[in-house]
Amino acid sequence: MHSVPVILTLTVLTVLLTSPAQVIGYRPYPPKTNGSDQIFGSSKKFEGSSNLVRLRYHMGPVLTNNITVHPIWYGTWQKSQKKIIREFINSISAVGSKHPSVSGWWKTVQLYTDQTGSNITGTVRLGEEKNDRFYSHGKSLTRLSIQSVIKSAVGSRSRPLPVNPKSGLYLLLTADDVYVQDFCGQVCGFHYFTFPSIVGFTLPYAWVGNSAKLCPGVCAYPFAVPEYIPGLKPVKSPNGDIGVDGMISVIAHEIAELATNPLVNAWYAGPDPVAPVEIADLCEGIYGTGGGGSYTGQMLNDHRGATYNVNGIRRRYLIQWLWSHVVSYCTGPNALD
Repeated sequence: MHSVPVILTLTVLTVLLTSPAQVIGYRPYPPKTNGSDQIFGSSKKFEGSSNLVRLRYHMGPVLTNNITVHPIWYGTWQKSQKKIIREFINSISAVGSKHPSVSGWWKTVQLYTDQTGSNITGTVRLGEEKNDRFYSHGKSLTRLSIQSVIKSAVGSRSRPLPVNPKSGLYLLLTADDVYVQDFCGQVCGFHYFTFPSIVGFTLPYAWVGNSAKLCPGVCAYPFAVPEYIPGLKPVKSPNGDIGVDGMISVIAHEIAELATNPLVNAWYAGPDPVAPVEIADLCEGIYGTGGGGSYTGQMLNDHRGATYNVNGIRRRYLIQWLWSHVVSYCTGPNALD
């Protein structure tokens, strides 16, 4: 009588630990298509009607408490690169940024609620950080060894990161000379939660890699373009760093999905909780009005010719739009800012 639950538990654990789809991955540009708008599962990749989308709430928690993001800098990072990313995170809750703003973009995330009707918080702040400049787990990481890096950060004898399962987000950022399992092929970043058997706690986390050396045409689009799209020209990045500017959109994507689906049992479309389609996946490759297929949508250019679509505290960024379940299409800061 008692053996069945044990077998089921072990089976589920085995799937979680070994399945390549155990985490939710993201690429800023849709994979190769046959010339038509790409449709992924029950989702769509274009702005407009909602006939194909079945985004539902699965009764799990969302992040209604004020969010603290804890960056883990893995490998060698320049001070200027860290500054670009820090200022983006601080811009999510900034008041008074020029329209269209990062904080206006986050208002789409705030529309999502938990089963009590409580909305996701509007407060996202930068928390304590951890540097792992000596590549403690090597320069080639698996999806499980990423959790070991997080374990080292929260369990360090010297200035460990605080453990905050309810409102902490742990953001592992790998330098441009670090390869992560499936990087550049299937994903440019992903999110999931840590296993207590590895880390000791269940903590929502995301990984995003700097693709500048390995695959900018895949993960830093549209600041670099894929080789399989002849004639497509890259746009100028707003902060002068193609790798980091490309990371910003992936970071935005993952933080938005961590807030709405931190334990992979809240807001998503599709039948599979192991590989759900989430609020940013539904708008993959869309950065402005009219976006879809191979068209990014209408974007803005500054006086230097750099391309962006949102203003931060002191910088400009290019980040993808998000799916709004209220209006049932992809929305940007223009709609709610």
